[in-house]
Amino acid sequence: QALKRAYFGQGSGPIHIDDVLCNGNETLLLDCDYEPDHNCVHSEDAGVVCGEAQCTEGDVRLVDGSTIYEGRVEVCYNRVWGTVCDDVWDTLDATVVCNQLGFSTERALAFSHAYFGAGSGPINIDDVQCGGVESNLLQ
Repeated sequence: QALKRAYFGQGSGPIHIDDVLCNGNETLLLDCDYEPDHNCVHSEDAGVVCGEAQCTEGDVRLVDGSTIYEGRVEVCYNRVWGTVCDDVWDTLDATVVCNQLGFSTERALAFSHAYFGAGSGPINIDDVQCGGVESNLLQ
């Protein structure tokens, strides 16, 4: 669903594109036709509501953090998102998650005891014991 008039609040900083026209087959927003010069103000910022994408086995995501770099770890198992139990959860496990998401592992930290809030749905994996070099949590 496309939302207009800064439905989720006004942004700040530069506005990069205007008059976006997509046909729905594009992979990236920048593949759509658009005008790089704009006559917009932030009260016209665009918003979108998407349906939840079906996940791929072993995908991970961070949920309910204050930035994209932190949050409760969820993993896709049997095409369903679920949480990771924090039994024996440590920095080596956090390192694998950060690496899998394409983030720096330099300051990877492990949080436990539902630090980012309790999840809902299934607990997909438990007793994770990574060595820090795996390409994903399910290895």
